[in-house]
Amino acid sequence: MSRVHEALRRSGLAESFAAFGSAGAAPQSSKNRAYFTEDLLALVPSVPYAPSPNGLIVIDTSRDASRPLEPAGEEFRTVRTRINHMQNLQPVHAVIVTSPSPAEGKSFVAANLALAEAQLADNLTLLCDFDFRRPTIHELFGIDRAPGIADYLQGKVPLHEAMRRIGDSNLYVMTAGEPVMNPLELLNLREVKQMLDRLPDLFNWIILDSPPLLVAADANLLSTLCHGTILVARIGATTVDSITRAMQSLCQNNVLGIVVNGAHQGELYSKYNYYRSYYSSQSNASPIPTPDIR
Repeated sequence: MSRVHEALRRSGLAESFAAFGSAGAAPQSSKNRAYFTEDLLALVPSVPYAPSPNGLIVIDTSRDASRPLEPAGEEFRTVRTRINHMQNLQPVHAVIVTSPSPAEGKSFVAANLALAEAQLADNLTLLCDFDFRRPTIHELFGIDRAPGIADYLQGKVPLHEAMRRIGDSNLYVMTAGEPVMNPLELLNLREVKQMLDRLPDLFNWIILDSPPLLVAADANLLSTLCHGTILVARIGATTVDSITRAMQSLCQNNVLGIVVNGAHQGELYSKYNYYRSYYSSQSNASPIPTPDIR
């Protein structure tokens, strides 16, 4: 309880993201580590980067010198820096992003955090849509829902056909796949654990989107198979009670931190006004190099 209040206090409910705390890491299986090889990634089909205009993708891969700092995108890069620091301290590779209740922004956070990670050189990142009940990742990126994770777990397609590479970037996506009648039973298959154990052989980050904690048991199960959990709360919607109950349903040592979503745009822009004005004055003198999503 005190950790929840402290995280919310430090966020002040005025910035987009709360500070991250320490976390434990789940052990990885050492069996059959050679199951996945880099040759598999060469078989993954590429799709154009064409995010939905209404998909709330804020990591702009076409940034230019006239827009050097976008506050929402910079907040995700701040979160990226913090979890990358954690990875330097302990083996954290597979992370689940969830929320206490629906409509709090978990898919929004998962997608943009994956894009932010993929911007770093040689930082292969896989975004997985494990929300079989209400998948949205395929809509955010404008790609087909199937084939995806459900199809692979049921043995209908090989792994590389369940993945898409976004352009020639470091970002790979596994959509939810075809609808299933029994999502929780599918997640209990041993193939799920085997896949999550082996994916770190190929990717530095595996980011999972999942159903809300207080709606279905899916996220609780997935959290036991991952190295950490990021909890998303929304200003004006999420209550301290729901956060407390959500964290109690998890192993607290496995919670990396709380992301506070839904800050007013003006609150973010005020943090960057000084730097925006500086870069704007410099943009006419010389171009500012900006990274793509590779």
